[in-house]
Amino acid sequence: MDVPKVITGQEILEDNDHPFNSLIEFYRTFNARSAEEAANNWAKKSAVAMANPIGDIRRNWNAIREAYGKIMDGKARVYVEYHDFKYHQFNNIFYVEGRERGSLDTGDEQLGVKIRTSRIYRLFDEGWKQVHHHGSIDDPKLLQRYKNAILKVIS
Repeated sequence: MDVPKVITGQEILEDNDHPFNSLIEFYRTFNARSAEEAANNWAKKSAVAMANPIGDIRRNWNAIREAYGKIMDGKARVYVEYHDFKYHQFNNIFYVEGRERGSLDTGDEQLGVKIRTSRIYRLFDEGWKQVHHHGSIDDPKLLQRYKNAILKVIS
């Protein structure tokens, strides 16, 4: 089965059991600002990890949930879509590595964002769950503008 070229969270796959649906679901819940639904996308294990410019390195689900809550429950509006990615699957693990593009709107500042992003999912009894996320912004000026803008509204 072919996977979509761009993931916004609105895609529908013909194969409902395809592991890629969990990635689509993540972007749907993130862009809808639903921290509680996004929680369902992650494994509730101590070994999960997230590393990105705003959340820093977070290990365990509670720390990751706190970071998402600051973004999704706050004033900042972040929208991202996943593109230019590769999908890889091996038995009970799949991962994607690619790029996110989108926008940040804090009310006082709006800017475009470009983030290199990888996500790893593992199959558990309850389905495919995210266990690792890494995001980074290559452009140092954009990174600093993004951090300055978002930290004003989530601190």
